Amino acid sequence: MSDPWGGNRGHAATRDRTANVPRQRGNDDSPPRPPHGGRAAARQAQRSRGRGAGRRAKPVARRRRIARIALFTVSALILVTAGAGAWLYEHLNGNIKSVAIDDGAGGQEKADAFGRTPINILVIGSDGRNNAADCKLGGGCGSASSTVGHNADVEMVVHVSADRSNATVMSVPRDTMTHVPACKDPDSSQATAGYYGQINSALQYGAACQVKTIHQLTGITIDHFVMLDFSGVVKMSDAVGGVSVCVSDNVYDTYSHLKLAKGTHTLQGDAALEFVRSRHGFGDGSDLGRTVSQHLFLGAMIRKFKSAGTLTDPGKVYSLADAATKALTVDTGLGSVSKLVSLATDLNKVPSKRMTFTTMQTAADPTDANRVVPAATAKSLFATIENDQSLTSDSGRKKTSSASPSASAAPTVPASEVAVQVENGTSTGGRASVIAQALLSKGFSPNTTTGNAPAQSSRTTISYGPGQKAEAQTAAAALGVPASHLTQGGSSGVVLVIGSDWPSGTAYGSSGGSSAAPADTHAAVADAHAQTADKAKTCAKVSPYKTVQINGVPMTPAQAYAAARGKPDSAP
Repeated sequence: MSDPWGGNRGHAATRDRTANVPRQRGNDDSPPRPPHGGRAAARQAQRSRGRGAGRRAKPVARRRRIARIALFTVSALILVTAGAGAWLYEHLNGNIKSVAIDDGAGGQEKADAFGRTPINILVIGSDGRNNAADCKLGGGCGSASSTVGHNADVEMVVHVSADRSNATVMSVPRDTMTHVPACKDPDSSQATAGYYGQINSALQYGAACQVKTIHQLTGITIDHFVMLDFSGVVKMSDAVGGVSVCVSDNVYDTYSHLKLAKGTHTLQGDAALEFVRSRHGFGDGSDLGRTVSQHLFLGAMIRKFKSAGTLTDPGKVYSLADAATKALTVDTGLGSVSKLVSLATDLNKVPSKRMTFTTMQTAADPTDANRVVPAATAKSLFATIENDQSLTSDSGRKKTSSASPSASAAPTVPASEVAVQVENGTSTGGRASVIAQALLSKGFSPNTTTGNAPAQSSRTTISYGPGQKAEAQTAAAALGVPASHLTQGGSSGVVLVIGSDWPSGTAYGSSGGSSAAPADTHAAVADAHAQTADKAKTCAKVSPYKTVQINGVPMTPAQAYAAARGKPDSAP
């Protein structure tokens, strides 16, 4: 019997090896296998294979060429993108101007029980006019490249809490009189042995001197500084596509040239600078009124930063980064893109409703009615920042209750009738047992219990059920916990959660407990014009006083607006 492939019985072994191989489907028009024997047949088979292979090779070769092109294209794109990224990074880094702060000039931060530290940044708005853009915007020009002859038009201490849950921005009015310490600017060699003068004049001896002066006045640790000039304000407002503000009445400040009709406006360019520089248009026409309008502007800018349209648009992000790095002078601790990005990330963690803007409380300078000095109540505001205390409640509302070192109301329920559930919210083991034992030794109910809090807490709190406030006050009074730390909960019982602000000791705020007694947060915000960054509908209050003049005639900003009909508004 002949072999089906044209062979003979001598190839039975070959036939046996291939007999069980399943035939591939769809190969009906494949060339037949070559017969065994004969060079002519072999050549014919080779030609047949060559013709068939050629027909199949064309699409295969084409796919291979396409794959190679795609691979080269992707590789090129990766290289171009990486190169562009590196170029952008170096470009942005090259924009940044940085200055060193003397070691210890701003103090040293203290870590909380979890090793976290707050951030305090001094934001400086310079009135320097040492470039063409600033000369045009501010009037009057200088040629110095340093801060010699410059003053700090704006000074704000920006505090970001250790747990990044809240922030406080405190403005220090430029008219504040204080002692400027001995300073020397390493760039200009301009030096002073120290003097009593206006606080904003310290910038003449370098940004580090301004940091040192603020630290000396307030006792607040200053970690970094950020300084921008007139043109910087313009660049930043333009980069975010304008900042929306509201004014309570028609206003024309003949000094800053701000002219706006009553209502809401989007400020860009010169209009933004005119708004933040206006001190005669708002409030009482002094620098105190200007700080409030600046807070409104900053709050609106922060909301714009946080909006999806700004932070998710690569073009806007680059424009903002380019403008920011060109506009800012920072300390060397912030002198790179990566460090600024890290700072921006920390700031972005804080909800707008928990960013509190305040102005340092002031009193008239006894020797000069046109100057101010810190009021006695300013010490409470300074202390809340240095102690890392929030000025907003968990819901974002400003603090309204007093945080005195002890409970404000005398206890009306005997300790023996009060059982406290003590929970440890710190990383220190055994804290709940220590405090529970202290309560038992003071005669509290033997039903007092201990345990771990559901999560670590930065703040000590006492919560109580309906109708149990008096019992909570008894516990607070026994331990020295401030009344502001008491909150009503939904379930019955008195629950004390020990926070990282009470790392040791059995008396809250004692020398054996936290490093400093909690400040009175009610006093801290009293007369401090406190407001949170989420207040989008708040309008800047136009001054009702005759703070401006036209042709030598004193008038209110609203009267000046009406009298200057021929002058175009700063913004539509």
